[in-house]
Amino acid sequence: MKQNPYTEKLDGIVEADETYIGGMGHGKQGSKAHKKAVFTLLQRGGKVRSFHMVAPVTGKNLKAIIRENVSPDAQIMTNSHHGYHGLGKEFASHETVNHAAREYAREKAHVYTAEGYFSLLKRGINGTFHHASKQHLHRYLSEFDFRYNARKATDDERTVLAVRQVDGKRLQYR
Repeated sequence: MKQNPYTEKLDGIVEADETYIGGMGHGKQGSKAHKKAVFTLLQRGGKVRSFHMVAPVTGKNLKAIIRENVSPDAQIMTNSHHGYHGLGKEFASHETVNHAAREYAREKAHVYTAEGYFSLLKRGINGTFHHASKQHLHRYLSEFDFRYNARKATDDERTVLAVRQVDGKRLQYR
């Protein structure tokens, strides 16, 4: 279910958000030290693209992924993470919500859709696979992106889509 290289950029309203995958840490809020960072771009009513952030989650890394995958005429919706500052200069608009101030939505500015995707992703990993190693996380993300992107297809259509991607490839595990 690996996603093909992205040729077209996301447009319209695009939510950008990050989360961390992994078990509970110690301390009041848990430690992110052993968790794996995941960054997702989600076009409302459209496709999702998730990325395992191997490098630290910084504004430079986040903005590079956004520039590569999102059309300049898109409206970007994010939380108030400092790494997103300045996106309004490169895209049609950039609106944020400040979770720290208990602001979760303001008219069309929210990241609820991306957070809903994260709940499906985390529930799938915890409930089905129980664990996703750092080495293979990109494969889990591809599978969940495929499922989300084919959410409007019937089971038969989704099966055909998955089987078509096997054509001409030898399945090897190394």
